[in-house]
Amino acid sequence: MRPLSRLPIIERLMDRYNARDADGYADMFAVDGCEANYRGDVVREGREGVRAGMAKVFEQFPENRADVLQQFELGDRVVLHERVYRSADAEPFDVMTVYSFSGDEVSRVEFIR
Repeated sequence: MRPLSRLPIIERLMDRYNARDADGYADMFAVDGCEANYRGDVVREGREGVRAGMAKVFEQFPENRADVLQQFELGDRVVLHERVYRSADAEPFDVMTVYSFSGDEVSRVEFIR
C-alpha cells in the first residue's frame, strides 16, 4: 500500500508562508517540531518557537515570499527547491528544504543553503 502523499500539506504550508501568516504556518507544525540548518543546529524550536521566529522574519521582510521550483517526495519526507524573495530590491536566493512529518504535522524542516 502506498503511503499518503504529504504534498497537499506542503502546498498549504507554502500558501501560509507566502501569505506571511506566522500563526497559520506554525500551526502546521507538531508541538515539538522545529526548523534547523541541514544536519546542524536548531534555529526555531517547538511550534511556538517557529511562530515567534517567523513573525520576526515577516515583520523584517514584509514582501517575503518563496516560489517552489521543484519538489520530491520519498516516504514521510518532502524536499523542495525554493527561490526566496525578501523584497523587490533584494537579490533572491535558492534554498533546499527537507520536511519530515509526524502524521499530518511537520516535525522538522532542515534548510540547505
